[in-house]
Amino acid sequence: MGPRILVTGIASAAGRTVAAQLEARGLPYLGSDARADSRQAEDAPAAAAVRLLPATDPDMILDLRRLVDREAINVIIPTLTVELPVLAAARAGFAQDVRIIVGDPAAVALANDQLFTTWALQAAGIPVPQVAVPGDLAAAPASLASLTGPVVVKPRVFKGSHGVHVLAGTASVSWKNMPAGQLVQEFIPGADYVCLVFGTPARNAMAPVAVVLEKTRTPYGHTGSDEVSRRVPVSQAGDVRKLGLAAVRTLGLTGPVQVRIRRRADGTPVVLGVCATLGENSAWAPEMLDAVLATFMLPAFNPASFRRCPAVPADALG
Repeated sequence: MGPRILVTGIASAAGRTVAAQLEARGLPYLGSDARADSRQAEDAPAAAAVRLLPATDPDMILDLRRLVDREAINVIIPTLTVELPVLAAARAGFAQDVRIIVGDPAAVALANDQLFTTWALQAAGIPVPQVAVPGDLAAAPASLASLTGPVVVKPRVFKGSHGVHVLAGTASVSWKNMPAGQLVQEFIPGADYVCLVFGTPARNAMAPVAVVLEKTRTPYGHTGSDEVSRRVPVSQAGDVRKLGLAAVRTLGLTGPVQVRIRRRADGTPVVLGVCATLGENSAWAPEMLDAVLATFMLPAFNPASFRRCPAVPADALG
C-alpha cells in the first residue's frame, strides 16, 4: 500500500508548498488546517481540506486521531511549528503504521525554544550569537556590556520574520516593560542562509541530506527577509553546510529541519535558530520531500522518531 498523506497547516505558505510538491509527484493527499476557510488564498491547493482543532486545544490530538482513522492516513507531514511539540509527544497515541514526520519529543522541545536551542548549541561548542532575556537585562543592566551595537529582539518560539525587530542601541529600552517570551540576540551583519537538513539517526541506511540556500539581503523583520535568492552549489559555503549538520546532530533532531545561519563580519558562520519542520523553502530542495517519502518506503527507518514504539512482548508483562 502506498502512502496516504495528511499535510497539516495546509492554508499556510509551508503547507501550500508541500502540497504543490506532492501534486507535482502525482501523490494524493489530504490537507487540514485550524482556520475556518483553508482555501481562501488564491494559490491554495485544489485537494480536499478539512478543518482541524488548533494545536493549543487539548482535544486536538483526539480530533487528529479521528481524522487519521477515518481517512486511513499513514503519513502525517506537519508544517506548523506550534504543532511540533504536541505531535512529537503524542506519537505513541497513533497506530503502529502511522508515520508522523517529527523528531523525538525532547529534541523537538529543545529546538522549539530559541533560548534553549542557543544554550544547548553553545554548550557543545557550536558558534551562536550572544543572547539574553529582557527580565535578566532589567534586573542586571550591567549584563548589557557584552551586547554592544545593534541587537535583535524576537519571540523565543520561531515565527519566521514575524515579530523580529532590530534595535540600534539598548540605552533607551525599558526591558522591564517588554512582553514575556522575548529573546534579545546579538546582531549578526553578514550573509544570510538557511541550511535545510534531513537528519538521520546513527547507523541508519539513509545518509543525512543538507542543502544550503542563500537568503535575500534585507533587514531583519522587513518584507523579503524570509525570501531565498539562490540555492548554493555544493562547492560553495561548505562551512555553512557543516555547521547546519552539526547543529542538527547536537540537538538530536531527525527528519526535516531548517537551520538559520548568518556570518559574522569576519566570515564566521553562527546558528541563529532552528525550526524542525518542512517549510516553505523546501521548494528549493525537492530532495527533502524525497527523504520524507523514503521513510515510508523503508520500514526500518528511524523507528524511534517516525513510528510508534514497538508493542511490549506479552511474555515481558509477567
